[in-house]
Amino acid sequence: MSEVRRIVGAVMIAGLVLAAVFAVYAWMKSRPQNLPWTPLDLSQPVGMFTGRKLTALTQDFAECRRLLEQAGVRYTALAPVDAGPSCGYRDGVRFAAGGARTIAFSPADLGISCPVAAALAMWEWNVVQPAAQKHFGAKVRRIDHIGSYNCRRMYGRDTGDYSEHATADAVDVAGFRLSDGTRITIVGDWKDEGAKGAFLREVRRGACDVFATVLSPDYNAAHADHFHLDQAERGAGGWRTCR
Repeated sequence: MSEVRRIVGAVMIAGLVLAAVFAVYAWMKSRPQNLPWTPLDLSQPVGMFTGRKLTALTQDFAECRRLLEQAGVRYTALAPVDAGPSCGYRDGVRFAAGGARTIAFSPADLGISCPVAAALAMWEWNVVQPAAQKHFGAKVRRIDHIGSYNCRRMYGRDTGDYSEHATADAVDVAGFRLSDGTRITIVGDWKDEGAKGAFLREVRRGACDVFATVLSPDYNAAHADHFHLDQAERGAGGWRTCR
């Protein structure tokens, strides 16, 4: 009798495991952005592998442009910049007004690599705008930045690795301006204990899902006034940084 109970128990456990496997499979299938082999779609919510797919666009400018157009993002492709072996870019874009989805940055002449543009678009749609509605009941009208392309080494040193800014694969975000006139700055509001501070911490966390590197005031004093967001390539199993 005990042997029968053991067999019945094993069958029940196997059935539960199989049901759980099918449930997970059905959930994953309903959210293709959570699968590593499905194509990237910027209009879909952020998934488990979205960040890595965005970073991979560094190797495919044509596909990156196609995805921006598919998602209704208007842009201007920039002329290539050749500034030596460690500086310059061939996949630069600038957001343009109009289209189904408009992204406003100040200053307006922001030139960035296409993968950074794609990540900025997904960050704004999926993270920044929902957080603004949640904390302020308003929309973000402009994102303030302090630049992207800059042919320099990390931290402005004379030696060492070049920054992702040297290939326009990074952007520094300094603040946000809302539709109700509210202005939020990282230098002034990061430590705020109210809505502004909560908003900034939420959008910082959300950026980590679409950028390879996110550095904030929590990282060091050099980032006290901005978020550094980049799409650094670190190989197929490359590590990602969120601080």
